[in-house]
Parts: sequence; structure tokens; C-alpha cells
Amino acid sequence: MHFRHASDIWRDFPALSAGILHAEGIHRDVSVDAHVAAFEAAAKARLAASSEAEFPEIQAWRRAFSRLGLKPTQYRSASEALLRRFRNDGSLPRIHPVIDLCNAASLAFAIPIAVFDLSKVADHLQVRYASGSEIYTTFSGETEHPEQHEVIFADEEGRAHARRWTNRQSGYSAVGSETTAVLIVAEALHPGGEVGVRRLVEQLETAIRAIWSVDPRSAILNGSFPRFDF
Repeated sequence: MHFRHASDIWRDFPALSAGILHAEGIHRDVSVDAHVAAFEAAAKARLAASSEAEFPEIQAWRRAFSRLGLKPTQYRSASEALLRRFRNDGSLPRIHPVIDLCNAASLAFAIPIAVFDLSKVADHLQVRYASGSEIYTTFSGETEHPEQHEVIFADEEGRAHARRWTNRQSGYSAVGSETTAVLIVAEALHPGGEVGVRRLVEQLETAIRAIWSVDPRSAILNGSFPRFDF
């Protein structure tokens, strides 16, 4: 299996940096409370100084969504949506330990993170422009087809595992109680984004190793090194 961004994504968004983590041996019977608390404390400190809309990480995704023809206040990156909810509610709902950990890391770094159950992905996962024929399954089980030229995460069978790039993942490959292997993808578009992505991946890798006693593999992707094999 492999993960990559299509060449025209790198061409159109040359500032893109992506951090990838592959981990096996994931299960629910762990506590991530200490790591989540540390990430949330960092997010609270930053939100105390300014709103998420002022963060350069969020502004970069808003510009990208506008460029793709999306209203950035209607379709928000996953990190912006999480930060807004966290600022308003003071906490995030608990879903699954690996999701809770990645959501908290996304808050701390203001960088969107996607987590996929690899048992639901066919052969590879590619970030590319949609043809419009791909199949996307919502969390309620409904079927949608992405718009033409929409940025999606797609596999070999033409299944879209995320729509509008970092806006919304699919319920089909969402992490659940039976998940054992995950692919974690963090993406940034702001100036200096690779530094933040690298720090995020390092901290997540350390946390996953400590929590699940597994040895994840990771990589930082850019236009010169666009593919991760696992």
C-alpha cells in the first residue's frame, strides 16, 4: 500500500507539507488522558491570545478553500472546526483513543489531521482532484458523489475517503472498535508549515509508541518526496 498526493496537487499548492504516520496494533483499551490534556492545554493558551481565525495555519486553509471555489466560512478545515468547537464548549467529545489523541494534537498545532482505518482502504490512498464518479459514504450511511475537481482522498476502487480535502472524512473508513491499523495524515499550507508538521508527527509518534507499545512508521512528504509506502 502507499499514500501520495497527485502531482497536480503539488503543482497547484507548492506550499503543502504533509506528515504521515502508519501504526498497527491499535485498540480501544488504553488511556490517552494525559497526552490529550497536554495538547489541550497548548490549544487553550493559544486561544486565550487570539481566535482561531487569526491563526496563520487556519488562514492558509481558508485561502485554499476559496481557491477551490468553496466558501471558507461554510466549509471549514477539520482543524478550524475542532478549534471552534473547543473554544465554545471547552472540550471535545471522546470517540476512540486514537481519534481523541489526534483531535487534541490538531487543536494544539491548528493543523488538520485525518485518521483512516486501513482495513477499509483498497491498495492505496491518494489526494487528488475528483472526476465526479467516486463514491463517498457519509457517517449516516448515505452515498454521495464528490463534485468534479473537488480535492478528495481516493483509493484504487474509486472510493472517496474524504471530501473537500480537509473538510470531511467518510464514515466508511472511520476508526471504530475493530480498527487495528491506521494511517494518520497531517497537512499544512501556511509558511513554515513543514516545521509544525514535523513537530506534530514527532509528538504523535512518541505518544502512540508509549500508549500502544507499538512502533509506528512516519514520513514528511513534499514535492520532492511525495510518496509513502507501507
